[in-house]
Amino acid sequence: MGAKKKSGKGRSGPAKDKRSWQGQRTANSFAGASFERSQVLGSGTQSTRINVQAYAAVPTALNALPGLPQEFTGREDEISKVLALLDPATGASAAVGSVAGLPGVGKTTLAHAVGHAALDRGWFTGVQLVNLRGYDPTPVPPQDALEALLRALGVGADHIPPTLDERAGLYRSQLDALARDGQRVLILADNASTSDQIRPLLPARHHAVLVTSRHTLPGLGARLFNLHPLQPEAAVDLLRQRLEVADPDDRRVEDEPTAAEELAALCGYLPLALQIAAALLADDPDQPLSERVRMLTDAGSRLGGLDDGERNLRAVFDECLTRLTHQQADLYRLLGLHPGPDISTPAVAALTDQPADRITPLLRQLVQARLLTQNSQARDRWSMHDLLRVHAQEQARTTMDSGRVSRRRYEQARTRLTDHYIHHARAGDTHFRPPGEAVTTPFADREQALAWFDDERENLLATSYVQTGDHARKARLGFALGSYLEWRRRLQDLLSVRAHALEACQALGGTHNQAGAWNNLGSTLGELRRYDEALDAHQTALSLYQESGNIHGEAGAWNNLGNALGELKRYDEAVDAHQTALRLYQETGTIHGQAGAWNNLGSSLKHLRRYDEAVDAHQTALRLYQETDNIRGQAGTWNNLGSTLKHLRRYDEAVDAHQTALQLYLETGDTYGRAGAWNNLGNALGKLKRHSEAIDAHQTALQLYLETGDTYGRADVWNNLGNSLGSLKRYDEAVDAHHTAVQMHQETGDVSGQAGAWNNLGNSLGSLRRYDEAVDAHQTALQLYQETSDVPGQAGALSNLGNAFGELKRHDEAADAHRTALQLCRETGDVTSQAGTWNNLGNALGDLKRHDEALDAYRTALQLCEETGDIPGQAGAWNNLGSGLVELGRHDEALDAVRTALQMHQETGDIPGQAVAWNNVGTAARGLGRYADAIAAAEKAVTMLTEEADWKRVGEAWGELATTLAASGAEPSRIREAWEQSATAYTRDGDREAAAASRASAESCLT
Repeated sequence: MGAKKKSGKGRSGPAKDKRSWQGQRTANSFAGASFERSQVLGSGTQSTRINVQAYAAVPTALNALPGLPQEFTGREDEISKVLALLDPATGASAAVGSVAGLPGVGKTTLAHAVGHAALDRGWFTGVQLVNLRGYDPTPVPPQDALEALLRALGVGADHIPPTLDERAGLYRSQLDALARDGQRVLILADNASTSDQIRPLLPARHHAVLVTSRHTLPGLGARLFNLHPLQPEAAVDLLRQRLEVADPDDRRVEDEPTAAEELAALCGYLPLALQIAAALLADDPDQPLSERVRMLTDAGSRLGGLDDGERNLRAVFDECLTRLTHQQADLYRLLGLHPGPDISTPAVAALTDQPADRITPLLRQLVQARLLTQNSQARDRWSMHDLLRVHAQEQARTTMDSGRVSRRRYEQARTRLTDHYIHHARAGDTHFRPPGEAVTTPFADREQALAWFDDERENLLATSYVQTGDHARKARLGFALGSYLEWRRRLQDLLSVRAHALEACQALGGTHNQAGAWNNLGSTLGELRRYDEALDAHQTALSLYQESGNIHGEAGAWNNLGNALGELKRYDEAVDAHQTALRLYQETGTIHGQAGAWNNLGSSLKHLRRYDEAVDAHQTALRLYQETDNIRGQAGTWNNLGSTLKHLRRYDEAVDAHQTALQLYLETGDTYGRAGAWNNLGNALGKLKRHSEAIDAHQTALQLYLETGDTYGRADVWNNLGNSLGSLKRYDEAVDAHHTAVQMHQETGDVSGQAGAWNNLGNSLGSLRRYDEAVDAHQTALQLYQETSDVPGQAGALSNLGNAFGELKRHDEAADAHRTALQLCRETGDVTSQAGTWNNLGNALGDLKRHDEALDAYRTALQLCEETGDIPGQAGAWNNLGSGLVELGRHDEALDAVRTALQMHQETGDIPGQAVAWNNVGTAARGLGRYADAIAAAEKAVTMLTEEADWKRVGEAWGELATTLAASGAEPSRIREAWEQSATAYTRDGDREAAAASRASAESCLT
């Protein structure tokens, strides 16, 4: 044992003193030392006691860590986790950790950072760093690694034994000696590829080993730390810091934050890729980040743009393949054929034409090589890092280009994968069809089908976009995805899929499939509110169906054409289209089609204000859907029926209808349908003055639309929610809600929706006495309605604009706006809107002191409301008529009019309306000298309006009471109190001018 041994390895460096230094403390300097082929890196000094058993130690140095790059960032959590393992307080046994991750993820730098942190805490007296070069063509064998470590521990080269076992024994002896001397060493074994490289380096106790590897090294028994790419913020920070290292004045990341985020994403948040990109940018300081982004995006492969001359990401990935078996490398390349972000085990089995139980071990081997990731939640799903996927795609193309046999094999693999997706998608699609149609395995029910579609959605979309020249498969997949994407409200995805399906059908030729593709595309365009394009698509589909003699298809095209016409407010044409569809469905005996046509016909009739016919149509549709046990169809029909009943002022029935729809949608799991039903229920509850419940309903709808990702629906709900908030006098919240609706409608490009939101925003602003802003809002709404040729919308905007002008005392402009609105209402035949506009015109004429004309306007409004059976409208007209008669001194007639209004408001349970009527009763009674009646009526009005917190009208009512008290000769103090109460109410309403006037009247009572 005491004889001098030679290792047989090449050595160089200064001659060594061969005297024994057993048990002696040494101070060693590593500066200037040279170890050829040694894997020890760095320089530094350290004091240590080395106890050599049987071999004379040669003075040398323990290794010191290299410094960290200045741009090192974003690894705080990972460092903390590794340090928890290395903490000496955790025990005296050896701590062994393994940091695993894909190439370029920063494993070595993390290990260095951990070493620095551990030294700073005083946990180790030294750190030994050995690079095992596990992925080089010739990895470092464990005996060479031991030689390097032994030399660093102070063993002279001539005293290192030749065999692996002897070196391992000596290495452990050296570490034990250090442990007995109270010293602790951290071994950083970098870039290992196998457990065999590491196992001889493990100490028995006290010390610690931290390994880095692209593999998990399961046989090592180490605690595993999986290192992932950086978080987006940290990746951008790395870019910024690296550029500032090169030039402290470089502000490109700050100047182009969006481009910096895009660049980090294109680098896959991989530190090596980010460093290469930063180096390229530093070499070209005038290059904008956006230009570098375009270069990486436009280059057929991102990998080609990640080469700075010294570091080449593609070469790093290529090196990984050299460590794989033929089967593993072939699977890696085949996975490059898959266009989506992840893949299931059954899909891999289809791709490789191998059973799942045979292919799974190979997949696991790629996971261990860090070329693949297994989903921790769904264990049968696998994914690649973004840049590895690009590399695998390159490898697949290279293989296909290598020869005809390889190309055919890979094309067959891609076809099998596509067929796998088509088979399952078509089977899943059967679960969205009307009841009674055949359902295909492998899914037991719709929930299973939805779960599969949800898991595979991105893969299915990517497959449908791939240009392979196989038009038949592209068309089949596109048709199979439609129902699912519509159910999940993935409308933009649906548009793309259906556009690609149409292209495929056109390439194949044949009218039948083209007609279906045009019809499907039109429906999606309609869902996206691109109604003119939808109309063109359905007309094209109709022509093709007629050309091919497909009556059933023709019926569907007519039905969808009617929907598009309805959305374009061409309601008469829509009715004709739905009636044509109904006749054709009756010819073919298609009950489901008839039900759909009746339902859509009812909606078009509703817009023509043919409400009774609309109700009959919906009820017919409901019976047909019930015959076929179509729950979803019943739900939609109940929802539409509720909306029509609301127009007939049958609000309780409307609420019941929407609640029934909700229950049925819940049974079918239709979240989108539930959202619409909740929204409509909120509108119906609002008509019943159940505003708090209406708000709850709208908020529920909002949440459901958020779950489905439907921005259009959310925008509509925000608008309706604003109306409900306004009804509760929560005007600031209402304004916020309408602003949100405007913004969301702008995001989606829905001009009609924007117009409605602006119009309602104007009303809420008016309630806050922000009349100038209200005018602007209504004028914006008017312009948008004109752009869309929405005549009813224009009429409504003009009527509201007239009211806002009136509040600004711009009475001539108010009257003009109402007259124009009235003309438009006549054009559309909207009697209800005509009545309301006549009422508003009467108010404007009254403000202009043209009281006789105002009375005529009110009487016309009253007559129209009587024709339509509009009791609330009649009550309002009677009330205004009474006020107009008071202005003309016709107090007896005025009193009769307002009492009639009061009675009608009582019949409908309209408390605010009753309060206003009581106030007007007091005014009329005062004109007749009936002061006791007038005072009692005014006091009743004050009480009711105070309970409603309608402070503007409370101020008016107290003013009327004060005026009546003065006329009756009441005590000045009582009159003054009434005026002060009026001022207080106006102040609460925010009307300073009215409050000042009431306060002045109160003060006049003292003189």
